[in-house]
Amino acid sequence: MTLPPFVISIQSQVVFGHVGNSAALFPMQAAGLEMAAIPTVIFSNTPNYPTQRGRALPPEFFSDLLQGARERGLPGRADFILTGYIGSLDVALMVADFVAEAKAVNPGLTYLCDPVMGDTGPGLYVPEAIADVMRDRLLPMANIATPNPFELSWLAKRKVATTWDLETARQVLRFAPEAQLITTGCVLEDTAPGQIETVILGHEGIISRHPTKRLPIGLPGTGDLFAGLIIAGLARGVPLPRTVEIAQNLTSRALDHANALGAGEVVLSEPEFRRALVALDSKLSSVAAGKR
Repeated sequence: MTLPPFVISIQSQVVFGHVGNSAALFPMQAAGLEMAAIPTVIFSNTPNYPTQRGRALPPEFFSDLLQGARERGLPGRADFILTGYIGSLDVALMVADFVAEAKAVNPGLTYLCDPVMGDTGPGLYVPEAIADVMRDRLLPMANIATPNPFELSWLAKRKVATTWDLETARQVLRFAPEAQLITTGCVLEDTAPGQIETVILGHEGIISRHPTKRLPIGLPGTGDLFAGLIIAGLARGVPLPRTVEIAQNLTSRALDHANALGAGEVVLSEPEFRRALVALDSKLSSVAAGKR
């Protein structure tokens, strides 16, 4: 019997709501992937509520969890590693060491780095030292990176307004030659009105642009859900451009459903959303990518 694709997901976790691992794990599991979730922080809820409890994992505790993952042989078994929000510098450095070790013992794994560090409006919401680790250590190891325009602009120290800006940022950030830069939520100078784009910039300057309707909704967990959907599609053998379209459509569906319910973050319970994820497991990706 063939084992299902295996993913190590290292990012935030909340008791209530859907952000970080609490947003990304469900779509990957629903698509039939096996998961190992390692939290970097544990909070009571997303930050859009009047109060928030919890904290970043103490470094020694986080280190112990990583050691347990090593003892179970998870780095050598993984098909994918996903990293997202990191809440302390010590943890960021340990994550970088762990990813480097995993890629050394398992050269065939795919590492997706989602540099969760800020957005237009709130600006940078991690200490600059953590953002520096993402730029200098994590992104150069990434096979795939999924920054939003604010994150890419901050990391590359230049504006992102054209596809040429994306190419320049890729060069500045020292991505591996074969890496895929997927910039999410782009509104470039030539983006059509009422649209928002995901732009894939591959090796040798190959660009793939994927516009979709711009929704008047911005909710916590959107990027985390999108990254999880990217891995779900790739793990099920869907080509990257098609995977991006699936991720866009399903993320939009989750946002629409949250808006209809008056929720303050993404909601993962909408029936067609769940059915589309199961369809990925059945390799019926055309269902997931269909019009809403």
